[in-house]
Amino acid sequence: MLVKMTDGSAYHPEPPIQLGILDLVPQAEGAAAEQAVREAARLAQTAEACGYTRYWAAEHHDLPGLACAAPEVLLAHIGAVTRSIKLGTGALLLPHYSPLKVAETFNLLSALYPGRIELGIGRAPGGPAHASMALSGNFLQRVYGMEQSVKALTGLLDGTYTYEGEPVQAKPAAAASPALWMLGTGSRSAGYAAQSGCGFVFGAFMSDEDPAAALAAYRQAFVPSSRLPGPRTILAVSVLCAESAGEAAELARAGRPGLSDEAAPPRRQHEILGTAGEAVSRLRDWQSRYRNDEFLIMTPSWNYEARQRSVRLLAECVKALS
Repeated sequence: MLVKMTDGSAYHPEPPIQLGILDLVPQAEGAAAEQAVREAARLAQTAEACGYTRYWAAEHHDLPGLACAAPEVLLAHIGAVTRSIKLGTGALLLPHYSPLKVAETFNLLSALYPGRIELGIGRAPGGPAHASMALSGNFLQRVYGMEQSVKALTGLLDGTYTYEGEPVQAKPAAAASPALWMLGTGSRSAGYAAQSGCGFVFGAFMSDEDPAAALAAYRQAFVPSSRLPGPRTILAVSVLCAESAGEAAELARAGRPGLSDEAAPPRRQHEILGTAGEAVSRLRDWQSRYRNDEFLIMTPSWNYEARQRSVRLLAECVKALS
């Protein structure tokens, strides 16, 4: 929308900052797994109350301090304790699984929570080598087949898939199929997303690469689909808000398994440890620079109360400045 100024010029207002949650489901040192998943549900409820648009859970295997190996199971529970927030995976690691099983699972979730389910897929192993081999055998070989797996998955979600010439349907066929997203940190994942006509999430919180090239490649190569008429991008970044940058850095260390009190976690280019005002300022800068539609916020804290407070502070600041 253009607003006409008194001198006749056009003013282009800044687009609103849209926020979602990316939850790694941290298990703090000394905390039980039961507490970690309860806190995941509580985070989703807080995000919904604060106006976040989506809650996504990540998938990891045999990694210290992370408690979600099956995000689809967690989402089935979180859907029951929330009302409207979109629920997705960030990411479900497709090379480990049969595309048919993935489509069936997410179609079922879509039937349980119509219009709320999003399927974010990725190609990372999600854990150490032996865990990957125990889960799905030769992971590298399966990664080489990622393009075919993505094609099979989109065909199953669209209802156009055939196996040896025979149609195969992913049941149940919900009225609203899950929205499809591809997560990654480079041009290969961007290319898969563009060819599949799905949204693209750049995982800036786990990469020091500049997102600009991958996002531009995705937009340029995007092929419209029945799922998405035009390119849509999200930037996943690390944000921990507190009263000061020093307090935020301290909170990022607290309760993190395998990390001494003196050690500092590695800092990334797209990481914010500071006040909510500082966070919003940097988010606006990134939104302008990368032209992304939304942010997924990963809060790098194993302190559950600090995580809750950070999510609230950021949402309040965005709302106050909008």
